[in-house]
Amino acid sequence: QVQLVESGGGLVQPGGSLRLSCVVSGSIFRIYAMGWYRQAPGKQRELVASITSGGSPNYADSVKGRFTISRDNAKNTVYLQMNNLKPKNTAVYYCNADLRPARFDNRRDYWGQGTQITVSS
Repeated sequence: QVQLVESGGGLVQPGGSLRLSCVVSGSIFRIYAMGWYRQAPGKQRELVASITSGGSPNYADSVKGRFTISRDNAKNTVYLQMNNLKPKNTAVYYCNADLRPARFDNRRDYWGQGTQITVSS
């Protein structure tokens, strides 16, 4: 059974920083892309950033230059460093992993439970 567990959310003032972590555990044959999504109240879930197994990042235009995604393949962990946070960044942030649990299993997306980030003074 695969689990994704996020940590690092919370309340931060505008202009502040937070670092999210997501550890993937359980039955894992291979992890492909990993990423972070967010969902604000009344809005659809959207991609924030993703990173390939080789370390190539991709960012939503709204976070370029402020957020940095990285991963540690040895630890099955993906990180999101968020700087200069703005109130509009308030949302539940979800970790995502495209992975294959066992060698002959189909690869599919797995999700964490989400962590709340609130940017407010």
